[in-house]
Amino acid sequence: MKMFGTNGVRGIANGYLSCELALQMGRSIGVVLGPRVAVATDTRVSSPMVRDALRAGLMSVGADVLDLGMVPTPALQHYVRSRTDVTGGVMITASHNPPEYNGIKCISGDGTECSKDEEARIEDLYETDIPTVPWDRIGHVSQVSGADEEYVESIVSKVDAGSIRRAGLTVCLDCANGASVNTTPMLMRRLGVRAITLNGNPQGEFPGHPSEPTEDNLAELKRMVLDTGADLGIAHDGDADRCVFVAGDGCYVSGDIALALLGRYMLRRNGGGEVVVTVATSKVVEDSAASAGGSVAYTAVGSPIVARRMMSDGGVFGGEENGGLIFADHQYCRDGAMGAARMLECIVSDGPLAMQMASLPRYRTVKLQVACPDDRKTEVTEGIAAAHIGENVNRTDGLRIDYEDGWVLLRPSGTEPKFRIYSESRDPETAERRASEFADEFAKALGGQ
Repeated sequence: MKMFGTNGVRGIANGYLSCELALQMGRSIGVVLGPRVAVATDTRVSSPMVRDALRAGLMSVGADVLDLGMVPTPALQHYVRSRTDVTGGVMITASHNPPEYNGIKCISGDGTECSKDEEARIEDLYETDIPTVPWDRIGHVSQVSGADEEYVESIVSKVDAGSIRRAGLTVCLDCANGASVNTTPMLMRRLGVRAITLNGNPQGEFPGHPSEPTEDNLAELKRMVLDTGADLGIAHDGDADRCVFVAGDGCYVSGDIALALLGRYMLRRNGGGEVVVTVATSKVVEDSAASAGGSVAYTAVGSPIVARRMMSDGGVFGGEENGGLIFADHQYCRDGAMGAARMLECIVSDGPLAMQMASLPRYRTVKLQVACPDDRKTEVTEGIAAAHIGENVNRTDGLRIDYEDGWVLLRPSGTEPKFRIYSESRDPETAERRASEFADEFAKALGGQ
């Protein structure tokens, strides 16, 4: 049975994500990732319930549990990666999903998100009667403190903390009442940055605003940046593996622009190299990488896919346009606090964020969604691909066609019965026209039985 989506197993707590599911999932994970598994949670009301059921499953198959408490996902990943005697990790979180949801995200012994093979083994075991151990071999629980401070110190050690401290910066910080409420304010203090926080209460009503950190949902942060004259606005999702930014002029920074600016900065800092992004990423990242003597590699959508490509290629930086930023010199996972620290370093080095944004070429990106039954997705994709033989087609994830003045991507959703259509060009009219043309072409392909 397929249970894992793009980022773990998710569902409504006490609905699909029941205690029974968490218990059996714990047993499966214990067999695959044991014998010593670190566990952490975000701030959702249901997280202690899901954690305790999962811990019982882990212990019942003989796995020892290291309970880190409430910390961000990348803090858990750092803890697992840093210890040879810890064989895996589990984060109880549904990230940016609404508060009624929760989830189970699995971490390999190297601190990366579990591979598809590991997830498949966990799913296969879930369907079986998993043997438990005798009473005298039941696993133990150890409460672990300090994983949050250790994570913050690891970030401070990787950036130019002295230059950041001397700059006297002010930031506005939206923690979404989530897992970053301790770590990112702590990071700002260690870096000598004045932080004005909102939604910073772990006992508050998660997440304090609609849960996805999009521009529409961060209106309060944008106002606060302007009202306080802050140098930067930073917003995290629920488990703080992502961060998005607001420039000092109150303008929201799109994920593609953040990738472009941080990619350029990391390439200059490294003396070149490769940036890894997905096929759904704006060409502005490729332009900025080229200006810094680097190159771009494209992968299918999914942060674990990006991270593993960085590992195989030696890429210096990568990520996705949703605020998931991966820094090879720290750890191969989305890392919200590291992204915040690097953006501060980038501002100190290259100037105000609004000024840096003005140096990038402007693109217009149109994003559409069109319904499609899951059992027709392959047929529709192949039909449209056949009509574009001889063009510059990329089949890494769905169907991307590159033109001299832009590109179009037709990508099936992995979780819903629909396709996403992306169209980008320097010319807004061209982007709009191609999006409309591909939507029409899609409708014709779907209509042909």
